[in-house]
Amino acid sequence: MKARIQWAGEAMFLGESGSGHVVIMDGPPESGGRNLGVRPMEMLLIGLGGCSNFDVVSILKKSRQPIESCEVFLDAERAPVDPKVFTRITMHFVVKGRGLKEAQVKRAVELSAEKYCSASIMLGAAGVEITHDYEIVELGE
Repeated sequence: MKARIQWAGEAMFLGESGSGHVVIMDGPPESGGRNLGVRPMEMLLIGLGGCSNFDVVSILKKSRQPIESCEVFLDAERAPVDPKVFTRITMHFVVKGRGLKEAQVKRAVELSAEKYCSASIMLGAAGVEITHDYEIVELGE
């Protein structure tokens, strides 16, 4: 896996993935930025959410669960002084469908957290306290 990050002036950077996709990162005005992109630490948090949500959806589909929507809401705390690493992250999944089995949703979230989500497992190994929970929303006919 490769990436290239190019400084684009002031506090803005362009990140290009090995697959050719570009994302803008920028700082807030008080740090010399123009607030035109996500912050690098936000990117890390978004990556964690994407990695885990990908797993949960994939596991539920393989389990033939009638999933129609899956969101994960992340709330992170950072150390108060440099380096301002993540110290705690909560991940709350909202899974929507018709007739979803709670045991399968619980299993999908646990498998992502404990076995499949590289980002979650890596951050956990670095000392970040990560908790996961979920809710199931039954969609009407």
